[in-house]
Amino acid sequence: MSFNRKIYRKILVVYTLRHILYINPVDKYVSLKMPEAGDTVIVGLSGGVDSTLTACLLKEKGCRVIGVTMSLWKGDLPPLPDGKKLHGSCYGPDETADIEDCKKFCEEHDIEYHVIDVKEEYQKQVLDYFKAEYRAGRTPNPCIRCNCFIKFGALLKGVQNLGIDYDYFCTGHYAKVVRSSEGLWGTDKTPAQIACAMDITKDQAYFLYRIPSAVLEKVRFPLAFTSKKDVFKMAKDRNLAAAQKEESQDFIPEEYFDILFSDKPSVPGDIIDLDGHVLGKHRGIEHYTVGQRRGLGVSSTRPLYVHSIDPIKNLVVLSDNEALGASGLVADDWVWPAGVEPSEPFEAMVKIRLASRPVKARVEPYDEKDGKEYTGKPYKITFEEEQRAVAPGQSAVIYIDGVIAGGGVISHSF
Repeated sequence: MSFNRKIYRKILVVYTLRHILYINPVDKYVSLKMPEAGDTVIVGLSGGVDSTLTACLLKEKGCRVIGVTMSLWKGDLPPLPDGKKLHGSCYGPDETADIEDCKKFCEEHDIEYHVIDVKEEYQKQVLDYFKAEYRAGRTPNPCIRCNCFIKFGALLKGVQNLGIDYDYFCTGHYAKVVRSSEGLWGTDKTPAQIACAMDITKDQAYFLYRIPSAVLEKVRFPLAFTSKKDVFKMAKDRNLAAAQKEESQDFIPEEYFDILFSDKPSVPGDIIDLDGHVLGKHRGIEHYTVGQRRGLGVSSTRPLYVHSIDPIKNLVVLSDNEALGASGLVADDWVWPAGVEPSEPFEAMVKIRLASRPVKARVEPYDEKDGKEYTGKPYKITFEEEQRAVAPGQSAVIYIDGVIAGGGVISHSF
C-alpha cells in the first residue's frame, strides 16, 4: 500500500484533537442524564438526518416527542444569478420543502408537530447583525448568533407561547452537556456546560458556547456519543428519508452575499500594503475578510492576503502570508458559565474559529488603556504558538478538559 500523506495528516489531526478535547469518563465532569421513557421532549427538527434520527431514537425510548421547526425564510431574496440553485442552507427557499419533510416524518411516526415563526427575530439578531458586522470590517459568525438567540432562544419562547410544558429540549447537534463536581473559579457554582462530542470530526461545541447555563439545564444532545457514520447507518436501518439527503450548508452560500448586501450601496476604497502603498481599489469592505486570498482584484508577483481592514479609513490592507501571524488577541462580549467571571490568569486551550486547531494559551483580564471601546470586561489571550489570520468578529472559545469554560468575540489581535 502506498503512503498517503493527506490521509496520514488527517488521522494525526483527529488523534491530536481527540486527546486534547475528549473528556475522559473518569474525570471531574459528568454528562447530564438523558431523557427517559415518559418524559416530554421537544425536538428541534430541520429535516436533516441528525435531528430526524434524534426524534426517532427518543420515540423508540418511550418519550413523548414533540417536533418543532423554526420558520426563518421571508422570501425576500431574489433567485440566484444564472439559474443557480440554493440547496440545504439554513436561510433560503428550501425551507418550505424541509418543513414538508418534517411534517411527513412526524405523521409517519405519530409525533406532534409545530412550525414556529421566528422570522422577525432572525432578521434582527442574525441577518442585520451579519451585515452590520461585515460593514464594520469584522467577520461575524451567524451560526453562533443563531444558536444563542434563535434555536435556543426565540424557538423555545415560541414553544412556551403554545403552552407546551416539556422536560427536555433536544437537537441533533454533536456536543455534550456536562456538570463539574468542582465549583467554577473557586465558587460553589456547578452549572451545566457544553463539552465536546465523541465524534470530534463533527463536534459542534464551538457553535454553542453562548447558550446560557440556565437554558442548558433542559438541553440534551442524544447524538453526543455517536459517530456521524453510525448516525447514517441507524437512519438507513430505519428507512428514514433524511438519510438520503445531502448535509446542509451553514447559513447561506457566498453566491448570495452580493444580493444580501444590496440593501445599501457599497463604498469603494483603497487596497494598500503594510507600508501604505496603494495596490488597487476594493469594492466595499463588507466583501473582504482577514486571511482572504481570492477575489482581491490585485495583480502581484507573489500571493497576497487580507491582513486587516480599517473601517474608519475604508481601507483593505494586504500582506504576505508570513505577516498574518499573531501572538495573541483581545476579546470582549464574553459569555461565562453561570456568569461567573475568572479574576485571575489561567491556562486553557483556545479555538479562534471552528476549523482551527485548539492551541494552548494564557487567558487573563485585560486592563490596558488602549482607547478602544469594549462590550463588557475584555480578556487577553496569549498563544503558546502563533496563530494565523485572527479575524475580529469571530469567536475565541476556551476549553478546559474538553469543556467550554467561556468564550468571547475577538476585538483585535497583536
